Amino acid sequence: MAALYLKFLIPGLFAYGILQCILRFLQTQTVIMPLVVCSLVPLLAHVLITYLLVHVFGLGFVGTSISGSVSLWISCLMLAGYVKYAKDFNHTWEGLSMEAFEHVLPSMKLAVPSAIMVCFEYWAFEILVLLAGLMPNSELSTSLIAMCVNTEAITYMITYGFSAAVSTRVSNEIGAGNIQRAKNAVSVTLKLSVFLAATVIILLAFFHDLWASLFSNSQDIITAFAHMTPFLATSILFDSAQGVLSGVSRGCGWQHLAAWTNLVAFYFIGMPLALLFGFKLGFYGKGLWMGLICGLVCQSATLLIITLRIKWTKTSLTTQDEEHEHHEHPVSSV
Repeated sequence: MAALYLKFLIPGLFAYGILQCILRFLQTQTVIMPLVVCSLVPLLAHVLITYLLVHVFGLGFVGTSISGSVSLWISCLMLAGYVKYAKDFNHTWEGLSMEAFEHVLPSMKLAVPSAIMVCFEYWAFEILVLLAGLMPNSELSTSLIAMCVNTEAITYMITYGFSAAVSTRVSNEIGAGNIQRAKNAVSVTLKLSVFLAATVIILLAFFHDLWASLFSNSQDIITAFAHMTPFLATSILFDSAQGVLSGVSRGCGWQHLAAWTNLVAFYFIGMPLALLFGFKLGFYGKGLWMGLICGLVCQSATLLIITLRIKWTKTSLTTQDEEHEHHEHPVSSV
């Protein structure tokens, strides 16, 4: 069943890849409202398509994966059409050309470490769900950890927006030589992210039973989620902070440092501690999440140190020098 579900998600991956490129193209030019519109329309279409495929055409869970792929393509085509036909981009988009392939390798030097740093973190959360399935009461543990992972993911969507914004803003300001503005953007974004995380934590503290009931009607799972809420709140706080700091690392071109940070924080510290707390010390689901929190704390602290230790002026000059050399010797970078 899982293989069948994933099979119909594959077409959406191609749309998602193109969509992310268009999003970055628009974000660097501070184009916001078209992004909102082109996200809202596919969202509404997604609800309608999902209902039709699942309930009217009777495709069941397969219908949800098909609707996901269709919605991604709708969003992708809407934004692509906007870029092509809007007059605002006459000077920034001249169409595809062979010249673009000269920049593939320089782009890959940033893209690969960025992908690795994201994968290391996301996989750590998914591994927790797999580990929960090895526990004595596997059904309860797996449901509980899956609920926590989904809650964390939903909360992270807010942080993801801040992360993309600060990454774009920092890279633009550093490229323009406005070092102080880049630092101010980091400070403001980090404070906003932590503030919104605190708001989510307060809501969870008062309405955790209501939230858990959206995932399951089992009283045992709802009660277990209530006991897990303090740990979940802690992870949300640190995850919000590291999300912004990761965006800063991408904006400054420090993806390789962030990738190493995520590798060590989650797989040399977080996961071993999760195994220790969850299985050896008998904390089970709470133990797994405690290990994750330790990884998030190490990750956030390291990224904060990297951010504070960055020599912004040197970074700016280095970036400008590399771009200057690339324009003078385009063949040498391929």
